Amino acid sequence: MIGETFCPARKTVMPKLKPETQQARRERILDAAEVCFARAGFHRCTMQDICKEAGISAGALYVYFASKEDLIAGIVERDRAKLAAELADLSKAPDLLSALARLGEHYAVEEPQYKRVLGIEIGGESTRNPNVAATFRSVDAYCRQSFEQVFERARQDGKIKPQDDSGTLSEVVSLIGDGLFWRRAVDPAFDIHKVLPVLVRMVSTLLNPIDPAVAGAVLTPPAAAADTSERSEASS
Repeated sequence: MIGETFCPARKTVMPKLKPETQQARRERILDAAEVCFARAGFHRCTMQDICKEAGISAGALYVYFASKEDLIAGIVERDRAKLAAELADLSKAPDLLSALARLGEHYAVEEPQYKRVLGIEIGGESTRNPNVAATFRSVDAYCRQSFEQVFERARQDGKIKPQDDSGTLSEVVSLIGDGLFWRRAVDPAFDIHKVLPVLVRMVSTLLNPIDPAVAGAVLTPPAAAADTSERSEASS
């Protein structure tokens, strides 16, 4: 069951650890939970599976998380904190579109594929489990509102001149991201390097940067640009 917990009677007295050691262990547990949930699904995965993946005892896991729902909340909140830092950097970037392309490349290319599968698991479980739904919708709303704020600030600063309001832009960009992540999760043959430059052009058109030079420079994401450069050198 998704709400599976350890019996309190099993809880053992753990030695007091330094704060940094506790944080490192908590991170290791969340990393293990991500892998296990993506591999087996929330309902087939057990807390014992996560203990094995993390290399810890059941008692040690129970100190940090009482149930699989707690683990989901921990994973989602960790992702939100990571995104918050990335969006703070995004809002300060002198070249918004290049920064957006770099952020998209990180999530669509650099992060492992199992994280995209995990996103599908969380979204699917949110349609059946009210507790997971509350966590999922809270972070989803945070992401959309944060992008809206970034776009609105860029518009007010004169960096972009979109036809649509910032809220609508945020919704559309979120939909593009959702589709991209879904395809990478379910299609082993998906060629992200072929599709990503097209998506970047689409977002560039939507945002309509004021500086044409910026719009031209952002059409090719960093990784694709590097590949193009390497091919040119090889052919010369």
